Amino acid sequence: MTAAAPRRRGRPSRTDSAEAPATRDRILAAAREEFAERGFEKTSMRGIAKAADVDSALVHHYFGTKEQIFEASIEVAIGPLLSAPGTVAEGPLDGTGERLARFFFGVWENPATRKALLAIVRSAVNNEVAAGVFRRLVSAQLLRRVAAQLDVPDAELRAELAAAQLVGIAMLRYVIKVEPLASADPEQIIDRVSPMIQSHLTAP
Repeated sequence: MTAAAPRRRGRPSRTDSAEAPATRDRILAAAREEFAERGFEKTSMRGIAKAADVDSALVHHYFGTKEQIFEASIEVAIGPLLSAPGTVAEGPLDGTGERLARFFFGVWENPATRKALLAIVRSAVNNEVAAGVFRRLVSAQLLRRVAAQLDVPDAELRAELAAAQLVGIAMLRYVIKVEPLASADPEQIIDRVSPMIQSHLTAP
């Protein structure tokens, strides 16, 4: 019986290239799992490759550096959040806080997006490189777009204050899991938080 040829490093083979979309998606899914489990600091390209069952050269080929694959993971994870500006703009101005809070906690309560968000938050808290990637994406793609929907002075500062309120609650509820907040009904949280978010966004 002839032994299988060893996997070569470098550019992907023709077979790998033909399966490129599936391979890339598998690597990205493995990366999200690794970042969620270990955070940015302890995740390695080799570990991602092992979890995806590919050669580590393929991870570098498709994504370049660990920072780049982390950024790709974030972009996928925050995709649902990018519709937040539309949520803010819909309906009367005095309901903006509730709409944003309901949307935000809806994303966190969804198991499909929660793991990816946990990976982002844990990594950003523990590593400045990860924090820089997170900050750049959130600032450019989310907060500025929310601010653009607000016809008020200091719109960007207001959007950032609202985000700080929501992210702080998310940290306590989903990351640190402080009780009774961690097990509270989401509707109760939304009811209590919405007036504060409204104040940040639109109060004189």
